[in-house]
Amino acid sequence: MMRLSVIAAFYNMAEDGKLKYCMDSLVGQSLADMEILAVDDCSQDRTFELLKEYEARYPGRVRVFRTPENKKQGGARNLGLTKARGEWIGFMDGDDWAAADMYEKLLRKARETGADMVGCDLHETSEHSMKIGRIVNANTMAQTGILDTEKYRKLMLNPCSMMIKIYKKEVIDRYCLRFPEGIFYEDNCAGPIWMLHFTHFEKVEEPLYYYYQDAGSTTHRISEERCRDRMRAGELLAEQCREHGFYEKYRPELEFAFTKLYYVNTLFSYVIGVRRARLAFLEALRWGIRKEFPHFQENAYFQKEYDREQKFLIQLHMRSPLFFLAYYKALTSYRALRKRFFGR
Repeated sequence: MMRLSVIAAFYNMAEDGKLKYCMDSLVGQSLADMEILAVDDCSQDRTFELLKEYEARYPGRVRVFRTPENKKQGGARNLGLTKARGEWIGFMDGDDWAAADMYEKLLRKARETGADMVGCDLHETSEHSMKIGRIVNANTMAQTGILDTEKYRKLMLNPCSMMIKIYKKEVIDRYCLRFPEGIFYEDNCAGPIWMLHFTHFEKVEEPLYYYYQDAGSTTHRISEERCRDRMRAGELLAEQCREHGFYEKYRPELEFAFTKLYYVNTLFSYVIGVRRARLAFLEALRWGIRKEFPHFQENAYFQKEYDREQKFLIQLHMRSPLFFLAYYKALTSYRALRKRFFGR
């Protein structure tokens, strides 16, 4: 059995060398016993053609697949999971890349510790290079080791990216773990759910994954559609916690995770990012959080996480989306004028 399968999802990545930088970092890995499953999510450019060129140059190491229709990254990764032959599974976004020894180091840590899930730190960078960018210390060492209830709580609160981890395929198959399809933010739902099925997590304290920050990428374009995808990811997180028996056991942590994903991040990214905010959307958002967790503002994690102004704005939105929107517009206008005339 092959040691590792890395599933890389691509959509319209042919331009600007993005696909090339990602694939070159994968075929150049120091780990010999691995396969790269490159999945084109029904791209409209030359992505599939370029991937097939890699498959021809690296037979056996690169296998290329294409979704029959655009299913977003979750659907592309699920297709890869059905084709994977590795004992371990890793994931990569099509515009990111990895240090040459990333997967060798993660597998070494797994072998040394007996872990069934291993992660690392990452860089955030806006240029295609192997230079070290802004280092993000992902999961903490307090979350590592044999997983017990307290560590699962910590992982629920701070799962971090699935792209910087490898997972034992035996566990994935045993619990039929998959990603939501057809929405963005799919890993925000899958990440916490997956972690609760593994028993031993370890971490390599090195930034081995390069996370490309491009203002034009899909994760940085704010629209009502993407905000609704974030809400759907939150709903699926709650649904799957119920389905797998985690809802009540980790209720405070789930309540906070749901509140952050479904509600708070959506609320502020929406009013900041969309050109014209709609009251109907703000009302739907308020209704949704009230339906799932009506007392979320009393959550201890919520109280600790957010500052006084954020809590005030949230409270105002819960009372009246109309008053919230009017106040928020007035506040941002005032701050823009103050910055223009006083520089602060």
